[in-house]
Amino acid sequence: MSAATETQPLPQATVDSTATPQKARRFNPFILVFILLVLVAAVVGWYLYSAGFEDTDDAQVDGHLNPIASRIDGTIKYVYVDDNQTVEAGKPLVELDPSDNQVSLHQTQAQYDQAMAQLSAAHPNLPITRISNSSDLSSGEAKVAAAEAALAAAQHDLASSNAKLKESQAVNDRSQADFSRYQILYDKKEVSRADYDQYRASAAAQTQTVASNEAAMASAQQTVEQRIAQVSQQRSKLKQTESSAPLQVAIREADIKSQQANAESAAAALEQSKLNLGYTRIAAPVAGVITQRSAEVGARISKGQQLFMIVQTGDLWVTANFKETQLARIHPGQHVRIHVDALHDDFDGTVESMPAVTGSRTSVLPPENATGNYVKVIQRLPVRIRFNNGQKDLEKLRPGMSVEPKVHLD
Repeated sequence: MSAATETQPLPQATVDSTATPQKARRFNPFILVFILLVLVAAVVGWYLYSAGFEDTDDAQVDGHLNPIASRIDGTIKYVYVDDNQTVEAGKPLVELDPSDNQVSLHQTQAQYDQAMAQLSAAHPNLPITRISNSSDLSSGEAKVAAAEAALAAAQHDLASSNAKLKESQAVNDRSQADFSRYQILYDKKEVSRADYDQYRASAAAQTQTVASNEAAMASAQQTVEQRIAQVSQQRSKLKQTESSAPLQVAIREADIKSQQANAESAAAALEQSKLNLGYTRIAAPVAGVITQRSAEVGARISKGQQLFMIVQTGDLWVTANFKETQLARIHPGQHVRIHVDALHDDFDGTVESMPAVTGSRTSVLPPENATGNYVKVIQRLPVRIRFNNGQKDLEKLRPGMSVEPKVHLD
């Protein structure tokens, strides 16, 4: 074998004497356990913390908004306030022209005076009517008694006339019998002419006496009938007087009541006129801040027209619309921490009252779940939260500000 083909030995790798062998890195399991424990502790801590309160961002400051309107028609004479001005209760806001109301007051005063005068005039009529009725009753009773007495006298005269008639008839019968006997004797010429003429005249006279007594008795009978009619008439008048007397008294009493009612009506109208005159000055019923001013000097306004709105900034609360699933542990008296977005500040409050109905039920178009397209939605209910008194910057709060209340559960 030749030298060219002779196998040469391979070069040995150069070994760095300065290099050190790398040790394999191993993961420490205690670090993983520690991290897991921290996470579990954080979750448990957050759960325990969050379970101690309920919060919502669907909340705002609320307050009383008092609309100020006119109670009468009128023309604005003065306006004393403007928008965003703070007013105290009783402070004058607007004054209306009182001229028309003053004239109306004078008219109602005159009507009241007239009604009182008529009432005063009607009062004496009642006792006068009672006295007159008593007098009429006494007079009627006296007339009845007089008529009855006249009837008794007429009946007595009738009895007397009847007795005289019977007496004259008896005498006439005797005279006629005597005359008949003397007529026979005279025809026989046994008595004188003078005796005959005497008995004939006596018989004729007795006949006239009977006729006269019959006429007197007929007249007495007519008198009795007249007296009976008079008694009946007087008794009827007395009965009518007795029946009408209470009615006349009742009429007078009704007239007095009517006049009294007219007086009361006039008094009410007078009082209303006085009130209307007082309504020409419109004052603030509560303290607060003026907003939505529409009153202008010279404007003609009508009854009930709104002129201002007063916001009671001294009596504010929070309306917090919590979900129905959050209300299980919320109740009045719980402490609330309220964050106000506009002020970047927190306030303390207290749950004042729980809601009576969900917000959807009081909306303009409440849901109708019975129509067949029912979809369950978590409802919200407005909880009222009252700000605690004596806190700084409470006067800066205004209705409508967004807040985030956090109710600390017991």
